[in-house]
Amino acid sequence: MTELLSTNPRTGASVPTGITPSTPDDVNAAAERAATAFNELRRWSRSERAALLRAMAEELESRTDAIVETADGETALGSPRLNGELTRTGFQLRLFAETLDEGSYLEASIDHAGDTAMGPRPDLRRMLLPLGPVAVFGASNFPLAFSVPGGDTASALAAGCPVVVKAHESHPLTSRLCGEALSAAATRVGAPDGTVQLVYGREAGAQLVQHPAIAAVGFTGSLNGGKALLALINQREDPIPFYGELSGLNPVVVTDAAARERAEEIGQGLAGSYTLGSGQFCTKPGLAFVPATPDGDRLVDALSGATTERPAHLMLNEGIRAMFDRGSEAMAGVDSVSELARGEAATGDAIAAQAVALSVPADQVDESLTAECFGPLIVVARYRDEKELLAALDRLEPSLTATAHLEENEAEERAGVLDALQRLSGRLVFNGFPTGVAVSWAQHHGGPWPSTNAVHTSVGPTAIRRFLRPYTWQNAPAAALPSELRDGASEVPRRVDGNLVLPDRG
Repeated sequence: MTELLSTNPRTGASVPTGITPSTPDDVNAAAERAATAFNELRRWSRSERAALLRAMAEELESRTDAIVETADGETALGSPRLNGELTRTGFQLRLFAETLDEGSYLEASIDHAGDTAMGPRPDLRRMLLPLGPVAVFGASNFPLAFSVPGGDTASALAAGCPVVVKAHESHPLTSRLCGEALSAAATRVGAPDGTVQLVYGREAGAQLVQHPAIAAVGFTGSLNGGKALLALINQREDPIPFYGELSGLNPVVVTDAAARERAEEIGQGLAGSYTLGSGQFCTKPGLAFVPATPDGDRLVDALSGATTERPAHLMLNEGIRAMFDRGSEAMAGVDSVSELARGEAATGDAIAAQAVALSVPADQVDESLTAECFGPLIVVARYRDEKELLAALDRLEPSLTATAHLEENEAEERAGVLDALQRLSGRLVFNGFPTGVAVSWAQHHGGPWPSTNAVHTSVGPTAIRRFLRPYTWQNAPAAALPSELRDGASEVPRRVDGNLVLPDRG
């Protein structure tokens, strides 16, 4: 069987890895081990699972040098970026451990037996339980934060669900190193065999999502890839949730007043945002609405000047570069589109792409310009008035984010535009740029289809909700109840007979 290759985007050179694609037997064995592990892991206490997550953070950090060096060789993302990713991953793991300690994620509720206006009520007790083994698909663009380690893996393990990760083919060696670190941590704290496993190859991923032991799927990647997996899942005898973070144009709107006051600042900021990480962020702004005014011209000039100065951007793999080249060429060839600027051209054997900024009248924005182009490209749509702007926004599909640049006291006046942006997104950014997703309780990384296919976030502690299911015990003896639902003092917040009761933490 042909082994997988590891390719350095800086040189285009590939080397063998010693890793072969997983066979159907490999996938079946991994899924069965995960099912066995689930029978034990779901019974672990919150404190035991928190210890597992903290041990994983420590183990990854103890191997920082090797992981970062390997990841840089496979992605060309650079040591500063990759060290930051690993720091983020450690932070995420520890934040989910704190989420387990705090316990409100359980949504614990107790309704004691008694008379109600509807008649007698039985004793009812409800909380969330782990769903089962989870298949996680590693992302190409975040090898340490949305891949083998990352939000999907951390939230699934926090919920009490073993994880089988389909490693991304862009960074197989990095995936293996991270998988070894997570497995070592799991062994150190006594987690069951099969708590974290890896499989390799696209066929393995397809088999994994159809395996009856898998109870949910977390995916970060392209819309087409997500649709293909969803089609396979829909062929299963038992439907399971598929949490896909898929695509986004992430529109930006700049008002007249904002352009008048901050044209150069916004233009330069846009250039930095759409080229950050070579434009290979799911939150990259791909379409910016700029007023067709002299102030808007100043903004566009600043954007164009900053684009021209950009060196060629290293892409994650040849497939992504090829898709970007096709997409950017197609958009540049649309009759109504004019070119604003290009960055430095790619040379040599590096897997690189040229930054591109295009312009189009807002009334000419259509489906030929609104598909996500993954890479360093932005389209500037020039609008003459708010009516034209709103009409263009109405033609867009939803995204993960939307951004509004406006001046103080404009929000009420621009309520129609803000409402339109809210309908189009899962996060609305004011006077900033959407690239960058903070890990916090108030974060929502998601959005209406086709940006995602779920109402849940994939970033932040509430991402745990994806891998839990509600369950109610009726008239249960205390011995049959989890500790969080027994009468008496509780370590977690609970709603008791309709009243929120917080734990006494001293």
